[in-house]
Amino acid sequence: MKTRYIFTSLLSASLAVTGCQDMDTLPDGGMFGDAQKENIAEQLPERGVARVNAIFASFSQYFPNSSALGAERHNDIGYPTVMLCTDTNGQDMVSDNNGYNWTGFDLDYSDRENTSLEGQMVWNDMYSIIFAANNVVGSIDENTEDAENMFYLAQGLGARAFAYHVLAQLYQFNYFGHENARCVPLITDKNAEQAAVDGCPTSTVKEIYTQIETDLTKAIDLLGKAEQAKVTRSDKRYISLSVAYGLRARMYLAMQEYAKAADDAKNAIDEAKAEGLAIAAVDAVSAPTFNSSDETNWMWGILINETDGVVTSGICNWPSHMGSLSYGYANYSGGRQISTKLYAEINTNDVRKGWWLDAAGESETLNDEQNEFVDTYGYKPYTQVKFAPYNNVVGTTINASDIPLMRVEEMYLIAAEGYAMSGSADGKKYFDEFVKNRMRVDSNPYASDYTADPQEAVYTQKRIELWGEGLIWFDLMRLGKGVDRRGCGFPNAECIFKIEPTDDILLWRIPEAELQANKQLTTDDSPAWTLPTPVSDN
Repeated sequence: MKTRYIFTSLLSASLAVTGCQDMDTLPDGGMFGDAQKENIAEQLPERGVARVNAIFASFSQYFPNSSALGAERHNDIGYPTVMLCTDTNGQDMVSDNNGYNWTGFDLDYSDRENTSLEGQMVWNDMYSIIFAANNVVGSIDENTEDAENMFYLAQGLGARAFAYHVLAQLYQFNYFGHENARCVPLITDKNAEQAAVDGCPTSTVKEIYTQIETDLTKAIDLLGKAEQAKVTRSDKRYISLSVAYGLRARMYLAMQEYAKAADDAKNAIDEAKAEGLAIAAVDAVSAPTFNSSDETNWMWGILINETDGVVTSGICNWPSHMGSLSYGYANYSGGRQISTKLYAEINTNDVRKGWWLDAAGESETLNDEQNEFVDTYGYKPYTQVKFAPYNNVVGTTINASDIPLMRVEEMYLIAAEGYAMSGSADGKKYFDEFVKNRMRVDSNPYASDYTADPQEAVYTQKRIELWGEGLIWFDLMRLGKGVDRRGCGFPNAECIFKIEPTDDILLWRIPEAELQANKQLTTDDSPAWTLPTPVSDN
């Protein structure tokens, strides 16, 4: 059978399906009843495609929450808003709290107030994905035998699981030891209509994870069957079998189910290889990159078109805030730097040392044109030059770079940690293979670190490798690290904190508007906050 690639283009209808959801109230379902569920692929193919595309359109939107916020925020851009917030909350991404930096509230943790605009955006953005995913899941017979419908259904299940896993890690502490703690409302295609009328209480962490595991296990089964029937994704905005395994590997890692996490990471790697994907080699990351889903190490990403609102806005997009080599806010905010403490842990033979300017404000990965641009804007030492501008055009005003959500390298590091923590020697080969593809010479300077403490060694490698990709906050929380910004190079004294791992300022609050709209929530579901007290720098 000839391979069928579905979703060849993002239908304009998908934008009408998604819209800018007003999430001040709980999302209603708009589901088909059981008797009305249709074979979408055969009878109404355009409806199935539009509903699925609506999920992934909701990942990147231009001012999706302006009506709910009563304001236009230039960091209101969909899921990349969450990425910016969480990376800024941590200790590895340094920035100046000035008038051009839209993440100042994340720097000083005032984003934790339940009236904060960032808090409203994060909540709305994640439930917007869930809303769109429920529309897909609720419209397809869960026992469908049609391969395309299996693929559609897997997209809804996988995206819903992804969104709930993000929420679970933001609104409550790590899974292990907090299984019975309150988390977030669990709204699925089964209870969405009732929740819209009666409200929905918070579920426990365990209940949320049970739903995540159920959804991902079903998605993996469906994608495997669809793949056997030669139904595969057309591009990397959609969830493939490798991505579904990767999402479940993340979940099991958070649950401290280390052997399961490692096995799923291995499966993700194997499936990725079947798609022609692999760790980026040294040469591939020896210059600014990470701007296109065509890169062979990307498993999943947010695909951006030049005509998208976030792009035509000019500066209201992820590269504007993050990119040092594009045109945008970063040119005037001073950009983003790596923690000087983390930078010092990168070996001199590690190609990633060049992903940031050194102490002299230079990087051997830059060409003459890039160096001139860096000099023009006077970037400080340790500023990132990891992310290339769109089409590698230095200073471009077309910020249409794709945004990574999952890369093969992460799976190698999950396997390295998972196998080690479950007592298997297999972890070392994944760690060694990863390091080999980042060293300019044939050596592994991190080998002794892995032998001494594999979990800590992997955590360090993740902090380096995945810097700026919106992932490290989740590791910081699951490992109980807390936030210690002393000696990291933060320029604002009021943003230098040492936050203990049990301090509930690390948790996000359910927005006040949601508490008012959802009659089954109480103030106990979104407790009071105490902002952290600045400490002396080292």
